[in-house]
Amino acid sequence: MNWITDNIVEIIGTISGLIYLYLEIKQNKWLWPVGLLTSVMYIYVFFVAKLYADMSLQFYYVFISIYGWILWSRGKSKEDELPVTRLQLKLSLKLAAASLAIYAFIAYILVNYTDDTVPYWDAFTTAFSVIATWMLARKILEQWLVWIVVNSVSLGIYIYKDLNFTAILFFFYTTMAVVGYMQWKKDMIRSQAISGN
Repeated sequence: MNWITDNIVEIIGTISGLIYLYLEIKQNKWLWPVGLLTSVMYIYVFFVAKLYADMSLQFYYVFISIYGWILWSRGKSKEDELPVTRLQLKLSLKLAAASLAIYAFIAYILVNYTDDTVPYWDAFTTAFSVIATWMLARKILEQWLVWIVVNSVSLGIYIYKDLNFTAILFFFYTTMAVVGYMQWKKDMIRSQAISGN
């Protein structure tokens, strides 16, 4: 029983994270408030685990949850909702450059100013999570591909850091990112067929 009380914040974060993932796959706008709750829980979890970039990422998630909620709430009917789109080459180059710049900045901070035990991996997952979450808010299909890579790397980090519930969560995140990609692609193709594009 002590183990549960000692890890209650991580357990709550894991449960809300699984709910978030389900809502994300279903393209349900309520994923954003659930994501906000998950982020608040993980600010604490990652601070205790000394994963400072991951902790900082949770603050970003709080703000992007508000941004995503606004974007996804614009439509008054199903037809007015933000559609799933493909990533265009020009934008993909900009996002790749942004990812590398964010990575370099975070890695520099973690290596030189923190006691982060896995600074380069922490910086990697954080930088690409920033980009993937922005893509999610815009409903860009390829965000799922970024998440597959990020979640796989994160899974390894959390196993290494003995964050067992978080590792379980990221196992599901990795697996369900494949499902999410297939579901969103199917929805995008169906939507384009209906609209005649």
